[in-house]
Amino acid sequence: MFPYGPELEINANLRVNYQLVLEKIGPLLTDERRQKIEKVVALRNFDTAVVLEGIYDRGNISAVMRSAEGLGFGNFHVIETQEKFKEANRVTQGADKWVEVKKWKKTADCVKALKNQGYKIYVTHLDANAKPLHEVDFSGKSALVLGNERDGVTPEMIAAADQTIIIPMTGFVQSFNISVAGALGLYHISQDRLKRRGTNASLTEEEQGILRAHYYMRTQDSAAQYLEEMFSRGTLKS
Repeated sequence: MFPYGPELEINANLRVNYQLVLEKIGPLLTDERRQKIEKVVALRNFDTAVVLEGIYDRGNISAVMRSAEGLGFGNFHVIETQEKFKEANRVTQGADKWVEVKKWKKTADCVKALKNQGYKIYVTHLDANAKPLHEVDFSGKSALVLGNERDGVTPEMIAAADQTIIIPMTGFVQSFNISVAGALGLYHISQDRLKRRGTNASLTEEEQGILRAHYYMRTQDSAAQYLEEMFSRGTLKS
């Protein structure tokens, strides 16, 4: 689900309509940057949620996030059920700036929120009921869930699944590394949606405008200060 409304929070006391951000901050960006943001936003998908449950290695989180952003997915969830993380040298290459990340402490809370928003939960897990990835229809709202490096997803997540799924393999090993599974799964989903719907994108025109405004703010470091000064001088009114 798209996480933003038409107003952006500039600071604790100032909220502005996204159209004002587009009007006032847009001219501060280069034409090349505006065009890049326009292209990315037009292809963004929030109908597919990427869910990582109990991942131990932050490098794997970063790798999946980078793949998600690169393939146009903006809806990212991290369930932090573990006490400690393994720190990593790998970085997101800026993907965390462009992906909307929601963190959860409990699997049940994340599952409840997604199901209340109409998402079907597809959990990567090898069991007797698991379907190959290519047999699943991802054209609607769906959540792809990946579990931790050692134990996979929790029994709680398996019980909540609408369907368990697998990425078919023909070698001796039975599973891919989390980062590889994430990249393969998300690439398949993007292609499945393209085949079934003609596009992987999901945003309405207004939602595109709102997300564009958020990206303008994130791109222009001085954007918040610029708007605050305009309001303080009375040039603009909220």
